[in-house]
Amino acid sequence: MEMTFSRIADLIKGQVDEDISTVITGVAPFEQAQASDITFAASPAFLKRLHETRAGAILAPLNTSQRDTRLIRVQHPQIAFSQVVQMFHPRLSPWSGISPDARIGNDVRIGSDVAIAPFVIIQDGARLGDRVTLHPHVVIGNNVHIGNDVEIFPNVTILNGARIGNCVTIHAGTVIGSDGFGFTPDDKGVFHKIPHLGTVQIDDNVNIGANNTIDRATYGKTWIQEGVKTDSLVHIAHNVTVGAHTILVAQVGIAGSTTIGSHAVLAGQVGVSGHITIGDRVTIGPQSGIAGSIPDGAIVSGSPEMPHRQWLRVQRIIPRLPEIKKKLGDLEKRLLEIENFFKKEET
Repeated sequence: MEMTFSRIADLIKGQVDEDISTVITGVAPFEQAQASDITFAASPAFLKRLHETRAGAILAPLNTSQRDTRLIRVQHPQIAFSQVVQMFHPRLSPWSGISPDARIGNDVRIGSDVAIAPFVIIQDGARLGDRVTLHPHVVIGNNVHIGNDVEIFPNVTILNGARIGNCVTIHAGTVIGSDGFGFTPDDKGVFHKIPHLGTVQIDDNVNIGANNTIDRATYGKTWIQEGVKTDSLVHIAHNVTVGAHTILVAQVGIAGSTTIGSHAVLAGQVGVSGHITIGDRVTIGPQSGIAGSIPDGAIVSGSPEMPHRQWLRVQRIIPRLPEIKKKLGDLEKRLLEIENFFKKEET
């Protein structure tokens, strides 16, 4: 594929110092780019090194002061670069239409321009929108509704009644709509299963990573709101709400009936207990254990959680605990010696 410098600038609404006629044929990292490649320089460290790259076009921030005819100035260089990558490397489905090896139930409605691979199973009453791609071994349960422009990768299972919005991507191995972990003991300590009659709702522009598990609600819905992005190996329990544009990094686990606000970030291996509320724009550091509700805008770390700055101070002290213990022991001995001295003086 070939595209002129000026054409790329027009497509991404970039600003240029000079309209040059360079032909771009590919995308490449800053250090490896050649004269026919486009790259990006988003940080000051890379902007200082513009002379080192041989790229024919460079995406840079709008406010950069450097003068270089190769620059295309944009608001968000990395986002613009992602858009350019998709221009040069559009995602192509290895098949189109409905494979004869797919199994489709009764009263299923399927939109236009779909790609349904071999060994897909779509059960009764399901609804699929336009431009839906289902990779091999996807299972769509009874009465599942899927919007437009959705791609579901191999071995994903979406169970009965789930609702998937538009422009959603679900990566391989994920299970959506399995029963929540709900059991109650009787007088003899025998656990009995609590039926889960609710569903899962995933709104528009959500990306679900590989091997996620998102449980159906006991009643009502487990709700993943617009723009949420989850990494691989994330678990979201029954009746959880994850607010819009929140990020859940790998191995996050959220217990039942918890509400996560919008624009929050939960780093890797964060564990969140049930029936609490985490506010909007909260950031939680890796491996934290969250036992109570957190207000809007807080930055916390640790287990149990504490303000991040306090956690940093605690972490600096921990390696010194053996030394501190020894000093405290020495002080205790000296105090005992002083006490014994004054007792002898009194007698």
